[in-house]
Amino acid sequence: MKRGLLIRSMVSVLALPVMVTGVLPAWLIRTRGYLIGAGLPMPLNVIVAVVGIAIAGIGLFLAAGAMRRFSTEGEGTLAPWDPPRKLVVRGTYRYVRNPMISGVLGILLGEAFFFSSMAIFKWFVFFTILNAIYMPLSEEPRLAARFGDDYLEYKCHVARWLPRLTPWHPDTK
Repeated sequence: MKRGLLIRSMVSVLALPVMVTGVLPAWLIRTRGYLIGAGLPMPLNVIVAVVGIAIAGIGLFLAAGAMRRFSTEGEGTLAPWDPPRKLVVRGTYRYVRNPMISGVLGILLGEAFFFSSMAIFKWFVFFTILNAIYMPLSEEPRLAARFGDDYLEYKCHVARWLPRLTPWHPDTK
């Protein structure tokens, strides 16, 4: 990866996912409190915490893979101000159109479970609604304008956030 692209990618990661899934949830926990295990009796409290870790782990896998593909294949970053120059439809993008947002949502939901934090859960709900509005009204029209029929074909076959059971193959129509 070129040095300039690496720096741009790191800036976008610090500005976006780290703020959304790290800094803000940490602030919410500090100011609103948390209760690991939701005050449930053993072993239920451990189960809730483990479920949270599993959900966040899946989210981290999706988000990290999306960031890597954006920089290596798309020649851009996850930031709207420095988007990929090439349409990325490989890897997890064969299953879901927005693995980055799906991943971030998974991390937030996992954190809400792990910390039993209603404040983080509310942030998860707000962030979900925000993206449910932003994606179809802003991001998707810009992608259609930039990538044309290739994006429209991709959009017809791959859902926005919920993954397909089988990977989409762009060569098969």
